[in-house]
Order: sequence, then C-alpha cells, then structure tokens
Amino acid sequence: MNVLIKNFGDVLTSRPSGKEAILMAESYVFNNLKDSEDIVLDFESVKVLSPSWFDEFFKGLKKSHSNNISFLNTENSSVKATLKTVLNK
Repeated sequence: MNVLIKNFGDVLTSRPSGKEAILMAESYVFNNLKDSEDIVLDFESVKVLSPSWFDEFFKGLKKSHSNNISFLNTENSSVKATLKTVLNK
C-alpha cells in the first residue's frame, strides 16, 4: 500500500498533528490493510517534515502494523534528516 504523506499537508511540524494524522490514517487508510501487505510512505511534495510529527506518526503506525515499511521520495533535506533522526533512535 502506497501512502502519500502529502495528503496530511506539505509542512508537517507538530506532534499533535502527527497524532491526528495517524488516527486519520488508521480510520481511512489502514483499516483494510492485510498483514502481509507492505506499506510505502511516499514523501513526494512534502516541504517540511519535523522529527516530532514523524515520530508520532511512525510510532502509531508501528504499534498497529507489523508490516514491512519502506520510504519513497526522501531526497528533500528535511525529510532525509528527520528519517535519520527518528529511525536511528
């Protein structure tokens, strides 16, 4: 399943909005996800991604789904730095 992160906005900065995004995704995006289905988080057109937003979103995603999660369109320096920060905890 490919998830367009830009659907949550192009400037993603706060922990509360990250929490809101994962709750929305759980309700509308991941509700029919099969256990064997991979998840691809696509960061196309995301201008700013903060560690607090992504930490909240990713933590919620990992809590609910043990699927293989990969990333697409991570060339943006903000996205790249945030992924490095959050995933290397």
